Amino acid sequence: MNLRPITGAAIAALFTFLSLGSTIRADEIEYRTTALSDTVTLVQARGGNVAVSAGEDGVFIIDDQYKPSVEQLLAAIGRISDRPVRFVINTHYHGDHVGGNEAIGEGGGVIIAHDNIRKRMTAAQFNHFMGSETPAWPDAALPVVTFNDRVTLHLNGEAVTAYHVPRGHTDGDSIIHFPESNVLHMGDIFFHGLYPYIDLDAGGTIQGMIGAVELGLDLADGTTKVVPGHGPLTDRAGLQAYHAMLVEIRDRVQALIDQGLSREQVVAARPTAQWDEELGNAFIKPDQLAIFVYNSLTGIDRFTPLEDDGTTTE
Repeated sequence: MNLRPITGAAIAALFTFLSLGSTIRADEIEYRTTALSDTVTLVQARGGNVAVSAGEDGVFIIDDQYKPSVEQLLAAIGRISDRPVRFVINTHYHGDHVGGNEAIGEGGGVIIAHDNIRKRMTAAQFNHFMGSETPAWPDAALPVVTFNDRVTLHLNGEAVTAYHVPRGHTDGDSIIHFPESNVLHMGDIFFHGLYPYIDLDAGGTIQGMIGAVELGLDLADGTTKVVPGHGPLTDRAGLQAYHAMLVEIRDRVQALIDQGLSREQVVAARPTAQWDEELGNAFIKPDQLAIFVYNSLTGIDRFTPLEDDGTTTE
């Protein structure tokens, strides 16, 4: 099964992953908005996709992109509603999703996230895939309301629920369901039009990612608007195709492991070849995804390039 075709221009605009976005020039960013319902709007630029709920109860948003571009993001939100942001739900702790927390928190907004997001944001995090360390975030950027399993916000005419999905993209991911608007924000559990990033250093696993997508499929129906963490808006069929791809790649890698193949041999076997032309030319390359899956299935909790035997830890 193949994912729906995505144009080369769309792929080029999908994703620039930077831990804090320090090299992003705010004046280079163009924000695009798409109305998803009477109250929910999708805002897209560089960084993670942002969902904005605006109505009689005010404004709350899902994720807030990069720190250097937060004023431009808030300006884009201001064109949707002139009310301040009351609440932010972070889908996970990466800097292209929580970078605006500090400014919004200082402005009176309440930051909400899973317990593990606050834990990771309060301490320096080394990432072997990026080869760099992200320092602890300032107090104003930290979530002030945290949850373990799920949390529901009763705002703008609907009960919006954030569901924690264990050990998917990271160990702190949530997917957010707007039932009345029939919108589902998947965070970085779902990369649409490019291969996914599994942050092994932060507790991500292929099994958890598949399980999280299955929850999303349970919440969605044929008319649900599905917002990926990165990439264009899609629907349940697009999410189903992504799920089928993840399951097939996992099963292929597991079969190669069961045959006794090494990591190098698994990568050389090209378990992702079916999708490489369509999805393998953006952020995550085919050999990197194969390593993510191999390491996840064999219990190696970090990314290891091919010249690394995986026996040392940071």
